[in-house]
Amino acid sequence: MITYQTEGVEMPDINKERTTAWIKAVAETYGKRTGDIAYIFCSDEKILEVNRQYLQHDYYTDIITFDYTERNRISGDLFISLDTVRTNALQFNAAYDTELHRVIIHGILHLCGINDKGPGERELMEAAENKALAMLI
Repeated sequence: MITYQTEGVEMPDINKERTTAWIKAVAETYGKRTGDIAYIFCSDEKILEVNRQYLQHDYYTDIITFDYTERNRISGDLFISLDTVRTNALQFNAAYDTELHRVIIHGILHLCGINDKGPGERELMEAAENKALAMLI
């Protein structure tokens, strides 16, 4: 089950049914099924708190993905800072909705096994994000 929750922010204006179907379709392209996935939309302050407490990182980020995947069933808790999504949309001259969906699927791509920290991996992640975003239309 895919759930959408908030902590200290208003729920973003997304079509949950359409987004859920999209997430499942993207996961299927990687041979994965969706298990329990919880999106927690939050503020910069909350994501910084989570980053410090669980990852010992002292910086803001747009998403933190906790991966509970077993075999081909992806599961996880995905914290998304709507503040950082908004800032990134302005910085990258992107529509807020597009940037929000990019971050939503970024976490799913991590659960599917795509990384973005090593040499050349960021480009692979961006290509996967763009391919997934094209499926949303």
